Amino acid sequence: MAVFRPFRAIRPAPLYAAAVAALPYDTMSSAEARERVRGNPYSFLHVDKAEIDLPEGIDLYADAVYQTAAANLSRMCADGIFVQDAENCFYIYQQTWRGRTQTGLVGCASIDDYKNNIIKKHELTHPDKETDRIRHVTACNANTGPIFLMYRDSQGTADLLERWKSEHTSVCAFTDSAGVAQQIWVVDDAAYIDALKNRFAATDSLYIADGHHRCASAYRVGMRKRGAAGEAYDPNAAYNYFLAVAFPENQLQIMDYNRVVRDLNGLTTESFLAKLQDLFAVEIVGKTGEPYHPENTHYFGMYLDGVWYRCRARRGLFDADDPVARLDVEILQKNVLAPLLGIQDPRRDKRIAFVGGIRGLEELERRCRTDMKIAFAMYATTTRELMDIADSGNIMPPKSTWFEPKLLSGLFVHDLEG
Repeated sequence: MAVFRPFRAIRPAPLYAAAVAALPYDTMSSAEARERVRGNPYSFLHVDKAEIDLPEGIDLYADAVYQTAAANLSRMCADGIFVQDAENCFYIYQQTWRGRTQTGLVGCASIDDYKNNIIKKHELTHPDKETDRIRHVTACNANTGPIFLMYRDSQGTADLLERWKSEHTSVCAFTDSAGVAQQIWVVDDAAYIDALKNRFAATDSLYIADGHHRCASAYRVGMRKRGAAGEAYDPNAAYNYFLAVAFPENQLQIMDYNRVVRDLNGLTTESFLAKLQDLFAVEIVGKTGEPYHPENTHYFGMYLDGVWYRCRARRGLFDADDPVARLDVEILQKNVLAPLLGIQDPRRDKRIAFVGGIRGLEELERRCRTDMKIAFAMYATTTRELMDIADSGNIMPPKSTWFEPKLLSGLFVHDLEG
């Protein structure tokens, strides 16, 4: 039984929405963020990456960064860039990109559901990244970035959202710089709100698609506030909940998350290929400018010395009954990256880099012309694989999923004081 409840969102006034909306803080460097906000004082990056309003080279974890984030959010509210709804509402957030539409419900999920694994995880978190977001949420006293959740739509929730969209006018619509059409509706009818709450109450699990660090930090801030309240603790207080957008899993797309490696770990091309052929059926399928994208699971594209190869995992190479072992990213890691190329810890090894499928396979060729030696093109992980692993209590290998389009920050803010 999942809890998903309405809230009084702090939202940009329609006139400013397109200028405010920004990609998540962790999708760009500080230098890229400084460039993106040039000439735009309304960008939410002034809140989510507040170091851009401080001298270059500042410690990203300096107290001044968090103080500036809180000050910028407060100023934007005072200046009327943001306004807060008077009543608790749900919100419908629709994104359309490359002919595909995904429609999510914006509301607040429960920190107790996170604690009790009703909200299921599939990634490990890093303490330093958690600490950063804890400090940010605490300074702003708000959840500023939504957690990207997904659910199995056995209760007809998506149909309810479609009906509301068909009968009401959106309050905000714009197309962002990446060509993603963004549209928002406000669900303010009490009966409809109750119907949506009941749909989620009949849902066994919610799954984190993206935002594990934001989710963990929201939980920890909520628990700290709960502890500080002592006997005055109110289970309905806003800090017991965090900002989220929940999508039906069948509307979502995970793109390939590809790998590039700096060298062959002392092997020659010939010796590497000989070792690889013991594990995979390997054939040449093209040259530079003729990239190969895997057509199914357990197939891999490989680019080496200007040649594209198709590599198919041989029978018996992995345990098909193990939800982690049968993942393509795990097959590659366990059989190629670690034993042949010496990449034992892909999270920390500087000889490997990861390229989201949004950049195309041409980016793999470019990297191999510049700073890398070999590239692997992956078949995308599916939402079902992600949920199977989360249901089993296991963790996915790093850099397994790349969701596109990204949820924009700044369109909804959750005030922890309600």
